[in-house]
Amino acid sequence: MTLPFKLQGSEVTVFGGSGFVGRHLVQRLAAAGAVIKVAVRHPERAGFLRPLGEAGRIVPVRADITSEADVAAAVKGVAAVVNLVGILFETRKRSFDDVHHKAAGALAAAAKSAGAARFVQVSALGAAKNSDSRYARTKALGEEAVLRAFPEATVLRPSIVFGPEDNFFNLFAAIARLSPVVPVLGAAPRLVFAPGKLPALEPFGDGGPRFQPVYVGDVADAIVRALELPGAQGKRYELGGPRVYRMKEIVELVLRETGRRRLLVPAPFPLLAFEAAVLELLRIKLLTRDQVRLLKRDNVVSRRAPGLSDLGIAPATVEIILPAYLGRFRRAGPGA
Repeated sequence: MTLPFKLQGSEVTVFGGSGFVGRHLVQRLAAAGAVIKVAVRHPERAGFLRPLGEAGRIVPVRADITSEADVAAAVKGVAAVVNLVGILFETRKRSFDDVHHKAAGALAAAAKSAGAARFVQVSALGAAKNSDSRYARTKALGEEAVLRAFPEATVLRPSIVFGPEDNFFNLFAAIARLSPVVPVLGAAPRLVFAPGKLPALEPFGDGGPRFQPVYVGDVADAIVRALELPGAQGKRYELGGPRVYRMKEIVELVLRETGRRRLLVPAPFPLLAFEAAVLELLRIKLLTRDQVRLLKRDNVVSRRAPGLSDLGIAPATVEIILPAYLGRFRRAGPGA
């Protein structure tokens, strides 16, 4: 039987705690009375987290997730472990398999060996061993490795996470600020046939892939609930917001919130794959072929999977949150 777990007075290690989701999670854990070890490769860069809690409650520690010794030291004596570490593209030093699969399993094994009562693995919606995307395949393999080592672990699969520091809505807003043309990724022209009428060309087809963006604060709350609720142990949850959007709707929403008029152009997958083959050669990977493969599958939660409501969370809407942080991209004036 799984016993209740209280964050008040408990020590929790958060791997990747200085990242986008991590900073929101650390603040919530501190507010709940936990002592947090923020395990990161460069603890000096995580000092900005300390003011989020009382003195001594948030402690950045050095830990490379590929180092057995670092991991063992980071989880020693803690009551719970959260793994937020993930990469969006591979480098010569870090592959998807190393980070998402092998390291995740090693973290869970180390946590179990150290006697931790809780482990939360933050994966990704769309994780699947049969996916064309290496990112999605290794996320699924990582989930399996975690559950083998720590069967009581909770796995969370968020959709696209949005919030003030996101790389999704902010990216499209930045493109719209710099360019008169904004691409609609994955949208392709198609002919529409109607009885008794000539075929009509729909420039954006069905509007591109579907997404169910989830607010970063809701994801952080879900992690806290997963730690506290006994019934969450050993389960997978899919986290999505209250509404599903096509890619074209996403771009239109960004333009509306930033007050800009831009020409939208369809960017079919064959074109994206060609562009990605060039862009992924750059030091900063703006787009990779693996990301294009990932885009081909809708990023929407399953109706059968437990989700935010099962954790007692009512998800925030994109329309309520976006104005709070996209305002910096807004410029007054016609056609701005």
